[in-house]
Order: sequence, then C-alpha cells, then structure tokens
Amino acid sequence: MWEILLPSLAAALLVGGLCGLWGAVVVRLQLSAVGFAMAHAAFAGAALGLVLGVSPLAMSVAFALLIAGILGPLTETTRLPAEVVLGVVFPVTMALGFIFLSLVPGPAFSSPALSLLWGSILGTSWRDVGLLAAILGGSGAFLLFFRREVFSILLERRLAEEAGIPTRPYTWAVLFVVGALVAASLRLVGGILIYSLLLIPAAAAAQLAYDMKAVLVLAGSMGAAAAGLGFLASYALDLPLGAAISLVGAMFLALAVFFSPKRRRPTSHPVGETKPL
Repeated sequence: MWEILLPSLAAALLVGGLCGLWGAVVVRLQLSAVGFAMAHAAFAGAALGLVLGVSPLAMSVAFALLIAGILGPLTETTRLPAEVVLGVVFPVTMALGFIFLSLVPGPAFSSPALSLLWGSILGTSWRDVGLLAAILGGSGAFLLFFRREVFSILLERRLAEEAGIPTRPYTWAVLFVVGALVAASLRLVGGILIYSLLLIPAAAAAQLAYDMKAVLVLAGSMGAAAAGLGFLASYALDLPLGAAISLVGAMFLALAVFFSPKRRRPTSHPVGETKPL
C-alpha cells in the first residue's frame, strides 16, 4: 500500500512547503487573489485536457502559465489594480472550468473529474513528484540569485523602485512560479482548495513573526506540516485530501493567532523589523 501512497505523501510535503513559501510572497505583494485565479485557471486547463483527451497535467500547466503571462500586460493596459484584474480572471476561469467539465465524455462529474476539484490521495505519481521537485529547485534558484531584488521588493516596493530595481519583471516571475506550482498541485489538492495552502500558512506565519525571512521559513514549514498531517488524516479518516489539508491548516492558523506575540505588543514595531503582512 505504501508503495502507492508514498509518492502522494512526498508530493504533499513538497506542495505544502512550496505553497507556504510562495503564498507568503504573494500575500506580501498584495496579490493574494492570485491563488484563486491560478487555481481555477489550472482547473479549467485540466478539465479542457479531459475533454480533448490529452494530459490534464500538461494542459493545466499550459493554461495557468497562459493566465500568468497575460495578467501583467492586462493590468498595465486596463490601468486597473492587480487585485481587480485577478478578481475578474477568477470567475471567468472558474466558469470555463465547469463548462469544460460538463463536456467530459461519460458522466458529467465522474471520479477523474471530481479529483480535479477536491484532490485525490492516489492522484500523483513519481513523475508529479519530479515536477514539483523541479519547481522547488527552479524557484529556489530564483530566490537565491535575485535575493537582493526580491527582498527589497517584499520589504517596500516603492523604495525598491526608487532604488532603480525593476519591480514588474520580478512580480511577473512570481506569477509564473505560482501558476506552475498550482497546476502541478491540482490533482493532489484539487482546484477548489489549492489556494488555501497559499493563504493559510502565510497568514499563520505572519501572526508569529515580523521579520520577512522568518515569515518565509515559517510559512513554508507550516505549509509542509499542514499538508503532511492532512495527508495522514485523509488516509485514516477517508476524507478528501484537499479538504483535510485545508482544515489542518486552519487549525494551525487558529493556534498561531492564539499564541501570537502580536496580541501582547503594540501595533508599531521596532526599527529594523518588517511591517506585518
């Protein structure tokens, strides 16, 4: 049995860690709606793959990267805030996903289709684990080589621009990473709940730390822990994997709020510490 479950467990740990880390980044950039938009773009792509009889994973990655590629130019063309553009993309991609899902041959909501919505404990293979490991390596290299620019943007975007750092390319790069991550996680966690892994660990980490580096480490660690414990709960209690992971993450957030040092100190923070997310 564990020969079948082990790839999903490894994938869950990778998904949780990556989503926690990059969720903290998108929340800091005030792009939290990107989780909704990318999740449903990937879901729509995977559903289209089922309709066309091609790989749902490949189509979900292509669709998510397509949306990531047009978000930046669309924001500049419309002169609308990024959150507004993301708010428009979210229902459009969700509607496309359900339309494509209704066109899948056979019963409208067959088990392969439902796994795209809620996730499946048996939904991943070692190939998926390899893809997630590649995303981890690529995104880690991006953070390592461009750490000065990325942390400058995360600390204060306006000051980074005044210092001559081009913020747009790095913001777009974040969108591409999140798009690829969400698409690769779709079969495991599901399109409906993947955004919870982007937001909940980031929110929990922000309750426990002010320093941005500490927030990133905590968010990644809590995301991996929530995914791992959610996987075990899903297996033991026969629950949908995405739902189990989300509930465990919500419990982490509740504990973080309860034990948060921010409940016992003033809203202002010492010089040298980053402002709360």
